[in-house]
Amino acid sequence: MSISSSLNAGVAGLAANATRLATISDNISNSATFGYKRMIADFEGMVINEARGAGVYSAGGVRASTARLIDQRGPVVPTSNPTDLAISGRGMLPVTPSVSMDSQFSNKPMMMTTTGSFRTDADGVLRTESGLVLLGWPANADGTIPLMPRDTMGGLQPVVINANQTAGDPTTKMTLGINLPATLTEAGGATDALSSKIEYFGNLGTSESMSVSFTPDTSHASGMSNTWKVELRDSATENDPLTPVDESVIATLTVVFAPDQSKGGMLAQVLDSAGNPHPDYDPATGALGVTVGATSTYPGDAMAVTIGKLGDPNGLTQLGDNFAQTNISKDGSPVGNFTALEVDENGYIRATYDTGFIKTIYQIPLVDVPNPNGLTSLNNQTYQVSPDSGSFFLWDAGDGPTGAVVGYAREGSATDVAAELTDLIQTQRAYSSNAKVIQTVDEMLQETTNIKR
Repeated sequence: MSISSSLNAGVAGLAANATRLATISDNISNSATFGYKRMIADFEGMVINEARGAGVYSAGGVRASTARLIDQRGPVVPTSNPTDLAISGRGMLPVTPSVSMDSQFSNKPMMMTTTGSFRTDADGVLRTESGLVLLGWPANADGTIPLMPRDTMGGLQPVVINANQTAGDPTTKMTLGINLPATLTEAGGATDALSSKIEYFGNLGTSESMSVSFTPDTSHASGMSNTWKVELRDSATENDPLTPVDESVIATLTVVFAPDQSKGGMLAQVLDSAGNPHPDYDPATGALGVTVGATSTYPGDAMAVTIGKLGDPNGLTQLGDNFAQTNISKDGSPVGNFTALEVDENGYIRATYDTGFIKTIYQIPLVDVPNPNGLTSLNNQTYQVSPDSGSFFLWDAGDGPTGAVVGYAREGSATDVAAELTDLIQTQRAYSSNAKVIQTVDEMLQETTNIKR
């Protein structure tokens, strides 16, 4: 009977609008929740039958379905905590509950969130107050990130920050920008060596020094030879007194400067003791490869000492001026104490020490799935992969479809309170209208009952 179907349609309308009211209530109550994603309710009409010319119609009513708009982003809100993280664009942060810390991550389902306020706990683990632990790839000792699997959690580890750690950065490259007086290479002149000492830092954070001496060649008959003998000595390299060779000398070379008009005073040749091109000098980079810190028990470490490319005015020069260090630079630092932590836009967690040394200790990859709205929603604005979302993949921030990691920031709620209040008015009126339909059907059934009187 069509009048009964009208009653059922009215009841279905009440249930559907009650569902929509629940989503609006959830959205408004979470209007200040960081990382909250809006819930929406979609209505779908239900058809019982629709035979043409039948002369009767039964109301099917309405059915409500709900969905969370996970791909809808809230505004980025600045904060004062360097490990408050948000994502500018697509992608999510990999996290895991603190209760699963002792378990194998490869056996745990992937969890992710778009934002979080991470702080260290008593063990130095970066986690939120709700117990979400930030995951990342640990860096090697030299600050590089090893090759990691991208479709599993096998390489991810909890990010642990040791606030009491110290670290040193050994020197691996040095640049020598020194001017040599051109007049000292005149024939018959003095052959006193000019020397310079540069400090560098060893593997153990110790302060070492490299001495560079320049001896002019004055053995020619006339004019200026523009030729110098260069010796590099290392304080960390052992000198065996029983051998005639001074083992602290780590490199000997002859440098010849150009006398022509276009490149006068710039490097023209870098030769070995036999007058051949020096095998450890790379003319493409201007770097001389040496080994420092060699002892009877340790073979030493490679260091690149840049003396300048051929024809380059930024390295060693020979001009009519005084002996002067014009540009001496090096990397590395002595042992320092941990002072600060920051996360850059590429997801690299960098520790800063009081010596100015900055070291990469972790990389946070970004998780992406083909259909973010198909993820399973969990508490604390976290999500899990589902059959509807597709498989996850771990990207470097800024690569592929993913955006950048933003430190000192949180993602705000995606709720627009004004829009939700407008929907609330519409829902209230729709609910009242469906209640009116039920009241009208009740009055019509009462009239039908009165026919028997």
